[in-house]
Amino acid sequence: MISVIVPTYNEESNIEGCLQSLSNQSIPRSEYEIIVVDGNSKDRTREIAEKYADLVFIQTSKKVGGARNDGAEASKGEIIATTDADCIIPRDWIARIGKGFSDPAVVQLYGLVEPIEPGIRHKISLALANAFSRLGYYTHTLYYTLGCNTAFRREAFFEAGMYRTIDAGDDLEIARRMRLLGRVKLDGKLRVKFSMRRYVQFGTLKSLYEWLYITIKGGDDEKYQYSKREYK
Repeated sequence: MISVIVPTYNEESNIEGCLQSLSNQSIPRSEYEIIVVDGNSKDRTREIAEKYADLVFIQTSKKVGGARNDGAEASKGEIIATTDADCIIPRDWIARIGKGFSDPAVVQLYGLVEPIEPGIRHKISLALANAFSRLGYYTHTLYYTLGCNTAFRREAFFEAGMYRTIDAGDDLEIARRMRLLGRVKLDGKLRVKFSMRRYVQFGTLKSLYEWLYITIKGGDDEKYQYSKREYK
């Protein structure tokens, strides 16, 4: 089974589209579960989510990384996938994730993003982000994973210590630890439609800078120092 974790907070305008797309996958619904972990929304997010998800509950851990951890701990799947409430998921997404883990060396699989909103500016911004992701992957310098489009082998996810509950960059930081346990793989055809609302609010360059800064700074924390063994 594959477990899909969706963290939410006041997402009543987005969550239905996301969960509808997750419910309309190419594999039987019995082969995956949808878990919504909510940050105690004040709108109808949980009410809407309950129409689609197998499990909806209020998170007990801090921040979005903590919500993903709470969902993982409540999940049943051998594979744990994560996405965001404002994403639209292609029909073959879960099937591609399952196929990606047919290689026993893979402990984390991640993909790329496309903008939901129209406009050449958004397409260029995410094209640059995707190019950056590919560059980091093929040079083995940075695994630019995003929490909206990534999946983990369950055993390795818990062995690595799950997500860190930090303000930003938790999705990049965890890949640093996962690659000590096995192969972190980029699948260029594993894509989700991604909302540009945060890029618009904070700016593309500022968002990238904050993620990278926190990730690099977090890597110095002795609590998360692991073996030097790496798998390319």
